[in-house]
Order: sequence, then C-alpha cells, then structure tokens
Amino acid sequence: MRADLHLHSLCSDGAYPPAEVARLAAEAGVELFSLTDHDNMAGCREAAEAARALGLHFVRGIEISAYIGPTKVHMLGYGCAENAAYFRYLEACREGARRRAEDILEKANRALSLDVTMDEVEVFHTRKEAPIHLMHVVNAFAKRLSSDMGALFGAIFVPGAPAFSDLCRPSPIDAVHLIHAMGGLAVIAHPAQILVLPEDVSARFRHFDREAREEAKRTYAGARNALMERLIEEGADGIECVHSTHTAEETEEFRAFAKAHGLFVTGGSDFHSANSSRSVGSPVFDASEIAELLLSLKGSV
Repeated sequence: MRADLHLHSLCSDGAYPPAEVARLAAEAGVELFSLTDHDNMAGCREAAEAARALGLHFVRGIEISAYIGPTKVHMLGYGCAENAAYFRYLEACREGARRRAEDILEKANRALSLDVTMDEVEVFHTRKEAPIHLMHVVNAFAKRLSSDMGALFGAIFVPGAPAFSDLCRPSPIDAVHLIHAMGGLAVIAHPAQILVLPEDVSARFRHFDREAREEAKRTYAGARNALMERLIEEGADGIECVHSTHTAEETEEFRAFAKAHGLFVTGGSDFHSANSSRSVGSPVFDASEIAELLLSLKGSV
C-alpha cells in the first residue's frame, strides 16, 4: 500500500487546505496518508472527510516541534486523540507560539533594521485555530523585502542566526510522553536532520557549504544515535526512515537502526507546497508492513 505519512497544510506551515492536500495525495497515487501539521490536529477532520470522498485511507497525525537547545528533534504522532492531554498541550502551544513569534519578530526587525508588525505576520496565519508558526513570520519578512523565503530563512531564522528563538519549545522526551498520553504512536521524524553538534560547531554550521555540512553530520552521527536511543528508552515506537531529504544510504542506515531496536518504519514527503522540491508521494513508501497497525488507530479511516 503506497503511503505518504508526513504532509502539512494551512493549519501549520503548508500552503493548501487539508482537503486539497488529500486531493494531491490521490492524484499522486497515494492510498494511505496522514496530515501531520505542526503542534495541532485542527485540519484532521477536514482531511479525513476528504479521504472518505476520494476513497483513500487516512490516519490522524501531528508533528511536535521539539528541540533540545538548538537541536531539532521533531516527533510524529499517529492515531492521537483530541483528549484532555491534547487540549492542555494546544493551549500551552498557542501561548508559547505567540511568545516565540513576538521574540522572533523583535530579533528579525533588529537584525534587518525593519519594522515588520504582527499584523503583517497574521496575514499569513490564516487558520487562527492553529498556533502561529515561525514560517508565518518568515513569510512576512520575505514579502516586505521581496526576498526568497528559503534564503532568508537560512540567513536569519535558523539556529545560530540572529532571529532564532527556542522559547517555549517542548523537548523530544516531552513529545514522546505527550503523544502516548494522547493514545498515539510516537515516531522520530527525519533523523538525518537531527544534528547534535558541539556548541562551537553549531554556531558555525549555517555558514558551512554542502560538503562541510555532510562531514559534520558523519562526524557527530554517534551523538545523534545516542539521542535516538534515549528516545527509544522513553518509549518511541518508530522511525521515519524514508524521507524526501534522506539519501539512499541514509534510508538504509535508519532502516537497519530501526530493525536493531525493534521499531517500525514510516515514510513521507514532508510536503508543504508545490513551490518546493518536495512532492506528495515522493519518495515512494510502501506501508504494507504497518498499514494494519495504522488503520487500527483512533481517527483512521
């Protein structure tokens, strides 16, 4: 069964409504998909209804934007319920996201000598029921500067850059426990993006060229694996081995890691918009081994 278990919509930092994401999944030949917006499940009902109409299978999802200092360790949750644990998290997340957006806005204005306002940011925050997101801030600055969003993001907003903020971020351990409290399965997202770097290397990493970045990833892979093992000890259930940013070698490396630790394997495009290199259903992921498990979860259709 062909699947894409990592998709974003307007309910976080994606470009399209959940129903449109479902339509794109159907067009791509995907049979099973999950909407995994950052830090909320506001779009899952719309996505599930669209899946039914299109004859697709759907599993409710979420991506918890977790960090340890500057290290991004996002966690995917599947089959999570909108229970008391979720609503407590959503309330804290909305408040924290607002504080973080204000901090980012202030820092970016100072770094760029601009006066972008929160009203300009809110233009891009179209789904008010979902927490405000970093990319809404980035979009506002990109519009003001008539700048490429990706280039601006890499120069100003990433860890080590002038406008980075880690205010009110949960840890990945918190995320594992939260996903389980919501009755879901916790999956380590895009592990090749987990960079556990010494402080001096982390501060310089955004200035590295492609070759230097790959060398740093290889050098500190042991620290990344140690962190992943800690998450497994805390109850992580799976690893997203197949991802649009993984090389073939990385995919096989993480498959072997998952097998050695008794975890299941997931895969997804991490699609946000048609204006990027990531497309729905790519890379191809066969979910036959986990389809029965996923379709038994709460919120699956």
